[in-house]
Amino acid sequence: MLSFHQSWFWVAVVVNGLVGLWGLGFAVARRDPGRSFLWARGVAITAMLVQIGAGLVLWQQGRRPGNGFHVFYGIVIVFTFTFAYIYRPQLEKRPALGYGLLLLFVMGLGLRAWANVF
Repeated sequence: MLSFHQSWFWVAVVVNGLVGLWGLGFAVARRDPGRSFLWARGVAITAMLVQIGAGLVLWQQGRRPGNGFHVFYGIVIVFTFTFAYIYRPQLEKRPALGYGLLLLFVMGLGLRAWANVF
């Protein structure tokens, strides 16, 4: 599980970053993101939630990261997605901009979590 968590990190962070930039591109161009962006943001969010789930399994097995900030950033990611779910009607007003910024923020949180492992 540890090797999966370490490897999947890259998938989750890269997918969130790419889809976030894609959303910002739609926002800057003032174009409707369409159905493909809807699916891509679902994949990005799911990828990060799988990463969080793997971390929870490792925690349950007694595997602890180097310091508490790694766990802190994982918790912040969960809260970020929770607030995005609560405020999804507001995010849907300009979905490309809202979700693009959200996914880039989550990517940054993932990178901060990775930086606090050592």
